Amino acid sequence: MSTQFYLVRHGIKEKGIHDVALAPEGVRQAQKTAIFLCTRPIRKIVSSPLLRAKQTAQLIAEAIGAPVTENIRLRERANWGDLPGQTFEQFVEMWERCTRDRDFIPPVGDSARKAGERMASCLQELAAEHPQDSLIIVTHGGLITDFLVNVFTEEQLNERHPDFVDEQSQLIPECSITNVVYQDGIFHFARLADVAHLL
Repeated sequence: MSTQFYLVRHGIKEKGIHDVALAPEGVRQAQKTAIFLCTRPIRKIVSSPLLRAKQTAQLIAEAIGAPVTENIRLRERANWGDLPGQTFEQFVEMWERCTRDRDFIPPVGDSARKAGERMASCLQELAAEHPQDSLIIVTHGGLITDFLVNVFTEEQLNERHPDFVDEQSQLIPECSITNVVYQDGIFHFARLADVAHLL
């Protein structure tokens, strides 16, 4: 028995601080993603609680007719605006330090390792509940790579993209679909950040 996970990054968001909404282009991306995923036998959609992810999930759900639930473990590693007074430049510096040093605990949010662990635990629980189903997970680019770096070896990651660890921050574009399969307690890599459905 195996569970198929379609890991979808939310669509392009509005420029701004705190919990921002999808931009019009992000809405269009989510609609295209929904059309593509309509052909899959999706049982459930699970979303990050941040607005841009929830809106993406809802647009997909409206097209495919699957229920949406939220799980806080799918929240991004850190979100600009969570730390009062933090400038965008300071946020980026904090983010990049977390990416380089996976055990660095920022003043707000989680270390990259901890973020990847919480996503993995979420998917493992969902796999136990849905051992033969296909599920859509709507989350964030940083969290997807945090998860992938946690559960796959660097050699496995480099088979998908050379220098994966060094370039991870640029590898998961908005509304891309990364496909992993969970079978017999092991995650298997099927596809990385496919955007063909957006073209």
